[in-house]
Amino acid sequence: MRVLIIDDEPHIRHMMRLTLEASGYEVAEAATGEDGLERFGRGDGWDVVLLDQKMPGMDGLETLKRLKAVRADLPVVMVTAFASVELAVDAMKLGATDFLRKPMTPETLRGAVAAASARAPDAARRPHTVSNDDGTPLIHTRTLNGYRIWPDPATHVQPGEHAFRISRYPGGVESTVVVAINGGAVARVERLTHRHLQSEGAFWRSQAERRLSEHLWMEGQLPAGGRLTVDDVAREDLDTALAWEAD
Repeated sequence: MRVLIIDDEPHIRHMMRLTLEASGYEVAEAATGEDGLERFGRGDGWDVVLLDQKMPGMDGLETLKRLKAVRADLPVVMVTAFASVELAVDAMKLGATDFLRKPMTPETLRGAVAAASARAPDAARRPHTVSNDDGTPLIHTRTLNGYRIWPDPATHVQPGEHAFRISRYPGGVESTVVVAINGGAVARVERLTHRHLQSEGAFWRSQAERRLSEHLWMEGQLPAGGRLTVDDVAREDLDTALAWEAD
């Protein structure tokens, strides 16, 4: 299996190469987006691309768009130390398979590459097919640090709670995480926006998924006890609440 690493940091490329070669992968490197596209060529010979988000010149998102224009089914794992969950979602909208946070462990890196190659037949599918109530694209499954996240409507929850299924490669063992919406957060949004958005509705479900995504992004592990709480919302989320259609 052949992997192309596109990253402007030589020591990061070296670490990733050694890790993957020790697992039997054939690895090539490129230091810029432009060099990566030239090395990629027609894309026939590559199974997975590891792509840095923040590079001089052509950045990772632009490189991602151009790679996918050449080969739509290409599994691309974005790698960065700087990204937010929002940037990770933007990359997934463009077709990224996974999003890894630097520094990563060898196990996380190997797992992400293995998972990306295993999901290669699905890589050409659009990551979203419908929209949220506010018109933004809805992504049914996110993948962050090797964790796949998707809503879990089958799990019974209390009012104001939202359940999500989580799996991580290798192993693919699934678990459920429940995210509760704090009543104080609901009251604050209502007070500042003069809108009552039900804690069981789509706006708060999106906040619950963001809370879970941020935890997996920053901590790289499941929350203790399988539970999290949304205690507040950011300023930009208040703007979203103002525009949100009634639940």
